[in-house]
Amino acid sequence: MSLLTTWLLEAAMMLGIDAKGHAGSRVPFRARAGAHIASPPERPLKILIVTDAWAPQVNGVVRTLEMLGRQLVLMGHRVRFATAENHTTLPLPTYPEIRLALFPRQTILDAIDDFLPDAIHIATEGTMGLSARAICLERGLAFTTSFHTRFPDYVHARFPFIPESAVYGALRSFHAPATATMVSTLSLKRELEEHGFANLLLWSRGVDGEQFRPGTKDHSNDAISPRFLYVGRLAVEKYVEAFLALDLPGTKLVVGEGPQRAELEARFPRARFLGQRTGNELARIYASSDVFVFPSRTDTFGLVLLEALASGTPVAAYPVQGPLDVLCDSAIAALDEDLHAACLQALSIRREDCRTFALTRSWSASTEQFLANLAPAS
Repeated sequence: MSLLTTWLLEAAMMLGIDAKGHAGSRVPFRARAGAHIASPPERPLKILIVTDAWAPQVNGVVRTLEMLGRQLVLMGHRVRFATAENHTTLPLPTYPEIRLALFPRQTILDAIDDFLPDAIHIATEGTMGLSARAICLERGLAFTTSFHTRFPDYVHARFPFIPESAVYGALRSFHAPATATMVSTLSLKRELEEHGFANLLLWSRGVDGEQFRPGTKDHSNDAISPRFLYVGRLAVEKYVEAFLALDLPGTKLVVGEGPQRAELEARFPRARFLGQRTGNELARIYASSDVFVFPSRTDTFGLVLLEALASGTPVAAYPVQGPLDVLCDSAIAALDEDLHAACLQALSIRREDCRTFALTRSWSASTEQFLANLAPAS
């Protein structure tokens, strides 16, 4: 199934078509302005989060939602996730690890009727999100959404014949009925406003400073120093080639999987491809590296930036949205259009300064923002 076919399927679902042949409301529901939940809430909330992105996927969206759920529970709230688990699924084209649930309507109806949530948040624009959106519109339930991924850039990189404006239009239609759409940075907020998005609120990200921290360097793979590390998906939109093609001293380490892995391994045999790593193993790799290289020009945030910094590892990146928003004008990163120069410059950055900066970004503060942005479901 082509990506264009997927978008057509999702567009049909936006109009309320599902396996039961049920037509959704044609009148868009818009919550009253100013209907957000005050922060902190006066009582524990029951919060339903609907997402197409969930384990075993390994990406920034899943990590964000996992940490959000953990923090909400620690704050005394009840959380239920509606995911694609236990559904028949189809792989998202060019993202086979992301599985789209087929006809998940009943699962979401059951979650709403059994849990009776005080607030509903739709985290992604896939089939789970589309079904939840249709149900909320039918029932007049307010909901919030979030914008995590620049799909217009990703789609255009793979299928240049699909105009970015068409994808932005589909996304704009998806998010329009939400009481608020949460975005991670001010620059992303401004960019989406230029594309006609409304009701945008900030929801930043954090880092687990206990898991990701400086430690004894792990030299078990005998990599020659300095070690330049990339962590992330191996796909065209991540521009990993821009890093691997650099003439750098020492060793290039690559952590992650994706459709480009075989091609990149063949083209850059001197780099060390370590596959997918998580948890304490990933934390040791961060702490054992000398520079974290972030070649992406399309990421909306980049949690890996904060994970590297919390581990005491300075960052080299392009001066683009994502790195500019996360790192600001601090001296814990080298941002340059010449990525080679940035990598070498980052070698001189003090590791303790990186750690100090990262610890100012907590998941607790991120969760407080999320709570303030929610709207009462009814």
